[in-house]
Amino acid sequence: MTQPLLRLRDVGRDYPAGDEPVSALRAVNLDIEAGEFVAIVGTSGSGKSTLMNILGCLDRPTTGRYEVHGRNTAELTPDELAELRREHFGFIFQRYHLIGDLTAVGNVEIPAVYAGQARAARHARTRALLTRLGLADRMGHRPTQLSGGQQQRVSIARALMNGGRVILADEPTGALDSRSGEEVMKVLDELHNEGHTIILVTHEMAVAEHAQRIIELHDGAVLRDQANPKRPATRAAAAAPPASKAAGWQSLRDRFVEAFRMATLAMAAHRMRSFLTMLGIIIGIASVVVVVALGAGAQRQIMSQIGALGTNTIDIYSGGFAGDQRVSAPQPLRAEDAQALAAQGYVDSATPNVSAGVTLRYGSVTMNAQATGVGEQYFRVRGTKLAMGSFFGAQAIYRLEQVVVIDDNARTRLFTDKKVNPIGQVVLLNNVPCRVIGVTQKQGSGFDSGNLTIFMPYTTVMGRITGRPFVTSITVRVADDTPMAAAEEAITRLMTMRHGGRKDFFVNNTANIRETIQSTTRTMTLLIGSIAGISLLVGGIGVMNIMLVSVTERTREIGVRMAVGARQGDILQQFLIEAVLVCLVGGALGVLFAMGVSALISALVPNFEMSVSLGSMAAAFLCSTSIGVIFGFLPARNAARLDPVDALARE
Repeated sequence: MTQPLLRLRDVGRDYPAGDEPVSALRAVNLDIEAGEFVAIVGTSGSGKSTLMNILGCLDRPTTGRYEVHGRNTAELTPDELAELRREHFGFIFQRYHLIGDLTAVGNVEIPAVYAGQARAARHARTRALLTRLGLADRMGHRPTQLSGGQQQRVSIARALMNGGRVILADEPTGALDSRSGEEVMKVLDELHNEGHTIILVTHEMAVAEHAQRIIELHDGAVLRDQANPKRPATRAAAAAPPASKAAGWQSLRDRFVEAFRMATLAMAAHRMRSFLTMLGIIIGIASVVVVVALGAGAQRQIMSQIGALGTNTIDIYSGGFAGDQRVSAPQPLRAEDAQALAAQGYVDSATPNVSAGVTLRYGSVTMNAQATGVGEQYFRVRGTKLAMGSFFGAQAIYRLEQVVVIDDNARTRLFTDKKVNPIGQVVLLNNVPCRVIGVTQKQGSGFDSGNLTIFMPYTTVMGRITGRPFVTSITVRVADDTPMAAAEEAITRLMTMRHGGRKDFFVNNTANIRETIQSTTRTMTLLIGSIAGISLLVGGIGVMNIMLVSVTERTREIGVRMAVGARQGDILQQFLIEAVLVCLVGGALGVLFAMGVSALISALVPNFEMSVSLGSMAAAFLCSTSIGVIFGFLPARNAARLDPVDALARE
């Protein structure tokens, strides 16, 4: 005995209503064969729409058993039920249930997209169906641009897109005028003659007379099930149309493209709402990027100013640290120590240093200054640059030449007449005449103390001013490829050996200063960035709220997509893409806004440059994407878990 196409055994459907449930269907037993034209009739509330929903796998029975091709629907997952709706059923609804943002072609193609049909094949079939139904000149029109009869024909084309072996028509003429209703019934008659199984739900007996079999329901039970004598029974199961299935990755791509398109259409349809949703993301991303740029800019400026004093330098002083009583009678530092250090492979350059306060005179101008005796490598050690003239060399050190290099402060205050070229002028240090041979460039404002500094050969200072044979300190510039910690350890070892095994000196590593400043600026940037990140959290909550509203507004669209075969993953993907798009666009606008603010700050604040890095921008986009995924997941999951029949029933 041949198994029926659809079989219901003792099917009941109850709905909760207060203390006592309401039974919409009670112990329904039906067999529907392939190729039949069946009309289900009854008064309002008789259960005919509930029965159609169960037949179309939009709803599940509370009791009993419903089989499609022998498969018990109670044992199927939501995605397996979606497969049944996609591969076997086609729905024609009283209210058409077309998606307003799509054209006629877009609405008809949806089932084929979810079925994984190849793009060319589904395009060709869509146009063929619409042409057959008299809509060749309406393919690019949206539902609001079509009449009721035209919308219903689009709905019929959608039902046939994947073959429509079983056409479920729920009051297909209920919202149409008599002429349009006759045209729809004529199409259903033609489909039946081609072998499609037609299940028609109506309350009009005149419409039901088109069927070969009429099932009348009353209070949820089958009152009468009989053949229509006016329509002789013919059964010829319709073969599914040849569908060119796309490759697996192409099917996934097409479903992603469809979800992406719907997300962009939804955003475009609600521009103001989308922008307000983005606003929190824009502010949060811009705040974080600007704070990071401020921190990086400040750190760069400080490092630059430290660099103006000499990079990678280690200073050596005689004795212990300030207050250290363990070092008694320390051996003084000598110029030979600096020469020994300069010969080491890990040392770029080294200089002895000796200083003395002097009275500086030029003409009628007299002032106090600091005479700093240095070696010929000092200017390389400290990274000092010339504004004019030249530095002194080893020959001047050897000959105790009375030459000086003055800084910018000394030049400005000594040579008040701007027309006088300081190079070659003679100044008095105490009573020692010295010739000016160079002027250094002005230091960064952050480290300019305003004091006058005069650079001289250290031998000249020791021999003609202080009269002491030892130097105050030694400054070493470490080679660029040598770690500072290793260099400090090697310097300590060499100096200890030169001082007879005694560590009667101490070193000051500028790397420690750098690390402290970098650590401090990183901490401040992190702290302020964390505060700015709160706005990102608020923006993410805003995205979630708006997406929840969007799901509520588009519940019927979700139901339509599920009715034509969308999987839960397809619905989840669509709304998740929309949330991520909102956040990504917001992130891009936030980065652009941050770049504008950074440019403005750089223009308004002298000698300060904001540092907007590619890393911070990449992190901003990653952050905005994460917000979209995290805060968009809950609304998207809620949309994916909706029951098709409940979604379709909402307005």
